[in-house]
Amino acid sequence: MDIEKIISELSFKAVRSSGAGGQNVNKVSSKVVLTFDLNASQSLSEEQKALLQMNLAARLTSENVLILNCDEDRSQLKNKEIVVKRFLEIIKKGLFVPKIRKATKIPKAVIRKRIKNKKNVSEIKQSRKKPNID
Repeated sequence: MDIEKIISELSFKAVRSSGAGGQNVNKVSSKVVLTFDLNASQSLSEEQKALLQMNLAARLTSENVLILNCDEDRSQLKNKEIVVKRFLEIIKKGLFVPKIRKATKIPKAVIRKRIKNKKNVSEIKQSRKKPNID
């Protein structure tokens, strides 16, 4: 995964932000909307695209476009940096493949020890009984 190549495929759009900013909020477009078209990406292999499509299904639109917004800061540049950082984290998490868990067997020594302990406890309980006189 080439980060520089992926970032070059991103498209940004500046929109008027809501929230704090007073009268300035009505004039300045500080909110940044990032869009990434997964199908049109040249920097990702087909396997990576399929993996992202599966892992990010809840975040993608029906056309497999990832849309992220950021209006945390009053600066458009800072919002752009934040949204790119967020995008890269999402992509890295989406491409992560967890290790397949291998079931392990219980060691024979542990089984022997457990059975020996059970026999021991059984003998202790047997010795507590009253003797059977016939």
